[in-house]
Amino acid sequence: MRFPLEWNIGALTVSAHFIRESLAYTIAFACYNRARRQTRDFLPAEDRWSIVAAAIVGAALGSRVLNWFEDPAALLVHWADPVWLMSGKTIVGGLLGGTVAVEWVKRTLGIARRTGDLFDLPLVIGIAVGRIGCFFAGLPDNTYGVATALPWGVDFGDGIRRHPTQLYEIAFLICLGMFIRWIARHPHREGDLFRTFLIAYLAFRLAIDSIKPGTTVVGLTVIQWACLAAILAWWRDIPYLISRGSNAESWATASVPISSTTPPSPSARNVTGDVTQR
Repeated sequence: MRFPLEWNIGALTVSAHFIRESLAYTIAFACYNRARRQTRDFLPAEDRWSIVAAAIVGAALGSRVLNWFEDPAALLVHWADPVWLMSGKTIVGGLLGGTVAVEWVKRTLGIARRTGDLFDLPLVIGIAVGRIGCFFAGLPDNTYGVATALPWGVDFGDGIRRHPTQLYEIAFLICLGMFIRWIARHPHREGDLFRTFLIAYLAFRLAIDSIKPGTTVVGLTVIQWACLAAILAWWRDIPYLISRGSNAESWATASVPISSTTPPSPSARNVTGDVTQR
């Protein structure tokens, strides 16, 4: 296979990356709409779409801002070049930027309940589809791993076999999606699905980015530092999300509202949760 994978249609060159990224956005949005139709969303439509808009804007900004600092030397050279500033983005920055923007909008609207459980599986599916495009994009996409002698190493066109970290991420997301589906079928606290996705994905990126080339600052890349900081910000949730044992039902019914993706009991409709987490 030759990288990057592209098709020539007359004078137009279409990359597999562009097609897969477009599909990722389309499929993720379709999955979100399907999830909202199938659940009893406690938010009025106008508030829900305000949150969606905040997530989109926050993700667009966060994905680029974090990308700028991945290579501080390049940022110093290109800080005034709008083409360079808009040319790259990172999923971690998008997730964190979207989360911060949503929390700000929720505070503005006075929404105290956790609202992220409609986003987890659409994000899992969207990122996985997008990573297929990253794999076919080859070296220009900068999402490959370091050189390896392992038999499944992939030559992206420069004669060096590298870790196909895009495929590792797809495999991880498939497993994560199945785990989230398992949680969804059992009693769980409102917001657990999204927080499970976010913390697990950030932990995965903290680990997998250690076998990706990049500029490090005190041993970690900027993306890894962002992952670590966000994980520490949610540290109180981690023991419960990991354990999820026999006490799951008591947590679900006593600590915070039950999931907004399952029909609530009458006694749980007016309970409010922590305003700081989505």
